[in-house]
Amino acid sequence: MVNLGFGMMRLPQKNKDDEKSINYNQLNTMVDTYIKSGFNYFDTAYGYHKGESEVALKKSVIDRYNRSDIIVADKLPVYMINKQSQLNEIFNTQLKRTNAGYFDYYLLHDMGILSDKENKDIDIFSFTKDLKKRGLIRKLGFSSHADAEYIENILKKHPEVDFIQLQINYLDWENDTIQSHKCYDVACKYNKPIIVMEPLKGGFLVNVPKKAEKLMHDYNGQTPIMWAFRFLSGLDNIIMILSGMNNNKQVIDNIQIFNDLQPLNDEELNILDEVVDIINENIAINCTSCRYCISVCPIGIDIAKLFDMYNHDMIEDAPGYTVCGNIYVNYSKDEKNHIASDCIKCNRCTDRCPQHLNIPKLMDDVKNRFETEVYGFKK
Repeated sequence: MVNLGFGMMRLPQKNKDDEKSINYNQLNTMVDTYIKSGFNYFDTAYGYHKGESEVALKKSVIDRYNRSDIIVADKLPVYMINKQSQLNEIFNTQLKRTNAGYFDYYLLHDMGILSDKENKDIDIFSFTKDLKKRGLIRKLGFSSHADAEYIENILKKHPEVDFIQLQINYLDWENDTIQSHKCYDVACKYNKPIIVMEPLKGGFLVNVPKKAEKLMHDYNGQTPIMWAFRFLSGLDNIIMILSGMNNNKQVIDNIQIFNDLQPLNDEELNILDEVVDIINENIAINCTSCRYCISVCPIGIDIAKLFDMYNHDMIEDAPGYTVCGNIYVNYSKDEKNHIASDCIKCNRCTDRCPQHLNIPKLMDDVKNRFETEVYGFKK
């Protein structure tokens, strides 16, 4: 049976512009609903909500429930480590923030070529081996958005890895860039249990084009969310599917789905192939709103927000002055906000993007879409 994991990357906020402003009343309700339904896996990370996600785990979960009844997963941000002393500093900070005492699952976060360059002279695996020996972590894994070849090299070099966390969803399954299927096959080849991240592609698979949604609904009356989770339930070696829920309705809906999660049949898989074709015809920017790029942008551009406006505008494909265009205009008038034309093409964001997007070039697309005379922008 595949389990539902509580991803703490997109928590409810009091202020949508302040990632640290966690709405604890809402979060406590969500946690209570989730745990009372028999689930207990919480996934956080050092950088989620600018560090507040780990604190939220403490306040909403650890301080309110028996530690032995909870499974906690946290992550070491290998991409920001450039000296050995940081390993202990960061790990001790995580223990303090979460008050977890130990981590049931501990991951090397977002391993890839960039993180390898940053810490090529640092022995991270010896460090985690010592943590495991001391009982501070129970199972060691890593998450990665790299290609299948990279992942296989890690598993060859480090057979001590207990599990792997991968981006898998039906839209990315045969995608040549994300390589979900190939990465999944590598994990199975080495018999590593898989935890799935981005099962709904950052929420993108919740609101699919109307034509695609109709195909799904006409066949069995089920929502796009259910189709996405059912696709994953048919894959071997998957032990956990993470969902970054941000309100209690999402928690309730997901619980109902996971309580009766059946794999797709052959006819449904064929329909899903058609759905993928329709989505790919409409999708403009393959962004999951992970916000990794935003943390390294020297200007402070909310890249994910601008891409979201652009994607919705492209899907609507209405002529002239559009709803999304109006939103963009109003957004640009707030002095604290930065827009696409503010991009200085430094390329720091490209190195951090798990989806391997050419963000500076896409910023030009956003600028050309919205910053026109129609919306009052000067040429």
